[in-house]
Amino acid sequence: MSPSAVANLRLELSLVEPVLWTSAARMWRSGPGLADRYRHYLSAMHQVIRASVPLMERAAARCEALPRDPVGRPLARYLRAHAEEERGHDEWLLADAAVTGAAPGELTDAVTPAHVAALVGAQYYWLEHGHPVALLGYIAVLEGNAPAPGLADRLARETGLPQAAFATVRLHADLDDGHSADLDRLIDELPLDAARRSLVAVSALHTVASLAELFDRIAAAPTGWESAHD
Repeated sequence: MSPSAVANLRLELSLVEPVLWTSAARMWRSGPGLADRYRHYLSAMHQVIRASVPLMERAAARCEALPRDPVGRPLARYLRAHAEEERGHDEWLLADAAVTGAAPGELTDAVTPAHVAALVGAQYYWLEHGHPVALLGYIAVLEGNAPAPGLADRLARETGLPQAAFATVRLHADLDDGHSADLDRLIDELPLDAARRSLVAVSALHTVASLAELFDRIAAAPTGWESAHD
């Protein structure tokens, strides 16, 4: 892939990511209901993040079944290693939710809404019926839009929830910049043709749109922990 691969992807994303940032700002707005929106966020992100390791492991297995594909081996190595880095992050979210007062099983037993399934489910389709490289677009958006430094402290201060309820937000603000740098290097090194480069971009753009919808739904959710699960 040409040296400008990452620059091209980031340029495309720069045209649409302001929509995502606006949705995130609405979700994290100060004022009444912020604590409830945060609880809703934990539930929704648990539903997203619990799929991360299985997605990467399935994509790596698909890559390993393509021995003649020059993309397969390096992509599989990256996905296997990154899956280990992400393992257990869904448990972090459960621990944070428990600090906010969520009952055991409240997050794990909830029915995943269609808009969350659409965000994650597209990746299963593309890795099975397209090419596993699509997952790089998804990862690029999720890790390229990590929580801002200082967000956890502001949320703790304004919601009155314990600092321990924001461990995952705080950790991802620290970790995801390094992960994004690793991903950018990989995208530039992979020998992707035009079709696969396009697939990465389509996946990334879909992820932006779906994640913005998710944040908009949280921002508009009725107050009350039970209502936030509707």
